[in-house]
Amino acid sequence: MATVQLDNINKIYDNGFHAIHDLSLEIQDGEFLVLVGPSGCGKSTALRMVAGLETISGGTMMIGERVVNDVEPKDRDIAMVFQNYALYPHMSVYDNIGFALKLAKVPKEEIDQRVRKAAEILELTHNLDRKPGQLSGGQRQRVAMGRAIVRQPAAFLMDEPLSNLDAKLRVQMRAEIAALQRELGVTTIYVTHDQVEAMTMGDRVAVLKDGYLQQVDTPQNLYDRPNNVFVAAFIGSPSMNLYESTITVDGDGGSLTLGSQTIPLSPSSLEARPALRNYSGKKIIVGIRPEDFEDTEHDPAGHPTITAPVVLIEALGSELMVHFSLDASNVDSGDPDAVDEGGGASNAVGRFNPRSRVRSGDTATIALAAENLHFFDADTREAIWS
Repeated sequence: MATVQLDNINKIYDNGFHAIHDLSLEIQDGEFLVLVGPSGCGKSTALRMVAGLETISGGTMMIGERVVNDVEPKDRDIAMVFQNYALYPHMSVYDNIGFALKLAKVPKEEIDQRVRKAAEILELTHNLDRKPGQLSGGQRQRVAMGRAIVRQPAAFLMDEPLSNLDAKLRVQMRAEIAALQRELGVTTIYVTHDQVEAMTMGDRVAVLKDGYLQQVDTPQNLYDRPNNVFVAAFIGSPSMNLYESTITVDGDGGSLTLGSQTIPLSPSSLEARPALRNYSGKKIIVGIRPEDFEDTEHDPAGHPTITAPVVLIEALGSELMVHFSLDASNVDSGDPDAVDEGGGASNAVGRFNPRSRVRSGDTATIALAAENLHFFDADTREAIWS
């Protein structure tokens, strides 16, 4: 096991494209770090540079105490798990798992011991004689994991290993991988475009956009204290609702506009974000999580209310996703993979109590937990705190 350090890492391709900009990260010994971001953000490129599959244009890469900028992949003491499993179809599960050890001329007895131990951990013991083509997608991914485990590397590198699995199996496998990593205690860097995977699996999550690191923090801190509009919208499902607004501060309180409607600003918001006072009378960006909208009939706290026509309701059993239309201007989050904000009939989504009686076509009275609002500078798009 080892730490992995990236110090001002850059990647510039021969055609001049600058894929990674001054990326600095330190992954602690035994930590599970997730790299997440939209398509083309550089997360897989960063992982491949750690693996040695991409050259480093600038900066320093260290695994343990060793600088590995010019070290061959096979000599970096890492093990990769790929999206497409990369198994040998003509070999048995046993031979696939043990193949790297055989190449390294590990004694047969030790290979057998390691393979069978890995198979036991991954519940593959009864499949050791089968070929990959006889296995399910989840079982094939376990074989790929087993091949990484037996090498006993300093670090695991995983590049979207669950993207080829169906939704139900993905949920199961992400729990299994997270539990396995904690059991083995191996430093792990995991790449995904799925922020739900990132939030549920990582000790910390690093969010990338256009090759720049936006924020690295625990999943909960990313959710509660995003650094900027992009992180705020990217982390959370459904995405944060973002609108242009104007704020007015008056003493210990104040208000903000949401289209033609005015929302009282809670004193707790000003206490938590003293810098908001500097924005009185100015345009800002306000962010509202879907769970901070609620049917007033299910809001015992008596939060401030707004009214809006309901466009669509998605009944999910445990909750209602209520899509409604506000006359406020949406703000583009900057995520190239996101659907066009405000492009449809609705421009807001709320996570309502499943017993709510609102219906499509209603003009609903909606409670808003104003103390949970997020505020961003309209020009820099950075979070407003102190």
